[in-house]
Amino acid sequence: MDSSEARLLDGRAVADLLIENVAHAVENAVARGRRRPGLAVVLVGDDAASDIYVGNKVRACGRAGIVSRDFRLAHGSDEKSLLALIDELNDDPQIDGILVQLPLPPHMSEHAVTRRISADKDVDGFHPVNVGKLALRSPELRPCTPRGVMTLLNHYGLDTKGSHSVVVGASNIVGRPLALELLLAGATVSVAHRFTRKLEPLVRDADFLFVAVGKPGIVDSGWLKPGVVAVDIGIHRDPEGRVRGDLEFDTARARA
Repeated sequence: MDSSEARLLDGRAVADLLIENVAHAVENAVARGRRRPGLAVVLVGDDAASDIYVGNKVRACGRAGIVSRDFRLAHGSDEKSLLALIDELNDDPQIDGILVQLPLPPHMSEHAVTRRISADKDVDGFHPVNVGKLALRSPELRPCTPRGVMTLLNHYGLDTKGSHSVVVGASNIVGRPLALELLLAGATVSVAHRFTRKLEPLVRDADFLFVAVGKPGIVDSGWLKPGVVAVDIGIHRDPEGRVRGDLEFDTARARA
């Protein structure tokens, strides 16, 4: 993309369109006598970024006509209590999807928790069965943030096939599944993580850059080459309580 034609990829507008489409499908199903789909959202502790995500998801459900049930456990809750709740939700015929917001407190095993969710109710796509299907190029339920990124690119006609796509961050939630999505789309993928020694050359060479660390300033926006497609997936609150990403927005927009 030529820098003189830099444009903002408006994720909110794309999300609004998707929610509208889902709401229409739900209302059509209800008119045919079907019940509304149900989503259970579970949050453990008081992580600020997780609280933002959960709030956004609950509001989106309301707009889409989906019934959401919000379960909040204290930070000190034990893993046994969380697993018991998941078992109840797995068996609840009114619940079609279960979302346990990650990350979990250190005393809980994310691996054990994600495995406990029924694979066919795993709307986050983190169950080993669903991750494995994505890795084997036959995806069904896919990790939602990476899938949302790909949907955003597709909406704007941005094809990653044949590109050098750089993912900064290798979490199980975003970075790793996003790399798999990009491979599936035909990109040549580089993933930077905590042990990457020279981040700047990777960023400077990127045709598509995806930053998902949750640490402001991890990537200097001055490293972006003109015309790069940069997607900021990081989220955190600044000292004033405002929600920010990982990239310095104005500098990045001037270069992309």
